[in-house]
Amino acid sequence: MATYSDREAFIPLSRSDLLALCLADENFSASQGQSFADFCRILQAYVHFVYHDKLETLKSNFAHLDPDRDTICLESIEAETAQSREQQLSETFVNVLERANYQVLSEADLAAAFEEASMIKLKMEIDFDDFEQMILYWRGATEMPVPQTKWWQKRWQKPRNMAVFKRMVLLLHFKDAAYFEAKDIDLEKLGFTPGKMYLYLYKMIPRQDLEVLFPNVRISMSWRDRLMFILPALGAAIPMLLKALPQLLLIAGVALFLVLGPGAVQSLGLTQGQIQNYLPILVAVLSLGMLFGSFAFKQYVSYKNKKLKFLKDVTDTLFFRNLVCNAGVFHALVDAAEEEEAKEVMLVIYHLLQAQTPLTAEALDDTIEAWLEAHQMHVDFDIQKAITTLKQIQGSEGVLLRENQVGELQLLPLPQACVLLDEVWDQIFNFETAQETSSAF
Repeated sequence: MATYSDREAFIPLSRSDLLALCLADENFSASQGQSFADFCRILQAYVHFVYHDKLETLKSNFAHLDPDRDTICLESIEAETAQSREQQLSETFVNVLERANYQVLSEADLAAAFEEASMIKLKMEIDFDDFEQMILYWRGATEMPVPQTKWWQKRWQKPRNMAVFKRMVLLLHFKDAAYFEAKDIDLEKLGFTPGKMYLYLYKMIPRQDLEVLFPNVRISMSWRDRLMFILPALGAAIPMLLKALPQLLLIAGVALFLVLGPGAVQSLGLTQGQIQNYLPILVAVLSLGMLFGSFAFKQYVSYKNKKLKFLKDVTDTLFFRNLVCNAGVFHALVDAAEEEEAKEVMLVIYHLLQAQTPLTAEALDDTIEAWLEAHQMHVDFDIQKAITTLKQIQGSEGVLLRENQVGELQLLPLPQACVLLDEVWDQIFNFETAQETSSAF
């Protein structure tokens, strides 16, 4: 089973709070602090534009797969085009997830989670062949006490914790209708639309109950439930059969005696004494059968109650733990990725400005993690993402960040960095040439 560390790349502060924390540094002069704030403001605008483009790509490629779509489609999408769009959608979606510091939950980890004892003692099965594609990511792992709802649990059971994912993202692309029709499944009874893609963003999901997230989960009696239901019935039936088979004639006589009276048994050659002697035995056997039968019925009712509790837990999960679904997931994740990238760049710039000597990427990573640790944040900082972003920003003023021959990071002075970002921003929509051409006419 995989272990989930409390040190993740996620920075548990908002951009504004992180900026305020940096500006509160006494070593920042007023002018340096203002330059840093200006840089962060224009940086956030630039990062927002970059991720807005990713959002539009996601929405465009998702349109024909959206089960909630309320707009018409003007074009017929060929199979090859649809496949290309779905591939681009998946690649962009995973990129955004990783930029937002989510981690993939592998198939092995998912299988191991399914093997853990669930909070609901039911047999749950998920047919993963129903999916054309499945993507499952998480961010933030913690532990919470296992609820103790029974009085005997509170009195005798030792408190224990369960692993919980703070955030979980699930993408499911179901196979088309032909696949489910081939399995003789009534499409109207499905809780989803075949061929469509469903996305969910959840909070605080117990690892041992991941099954409730899947809309195609099938529930049935566990082996324990089946045994507790069947054994009492067998316990009642077998003694009755053993006693009854040799005495079938007497049983028939007892039945006639009870229904038609004493005169009816004479036609079978039985005396009233024989009937009266066997009657207490039969009543005892029937009473025993009713006892075991009532126990079996109680087990069946218990199973039905557990099934209802499962459905209630599913409803609670969908209502209380579901943050957003389908196209809304793109907006939430793009915003999260934008936040994370801006915060990472801010921390790199801040600590390079504060450094007394040049730093390598590894030394800067250690410095940032130590600074975050000092502020009670246990973060496994991802230095390479921030460095890659800064190296890609370049213009006539040069490159925002470069590495020299010995691997030391060299940052463009803040005033020049602001000018560079402003230049990059201006070039995003450059209509100057078009205006000059139109004025010539």
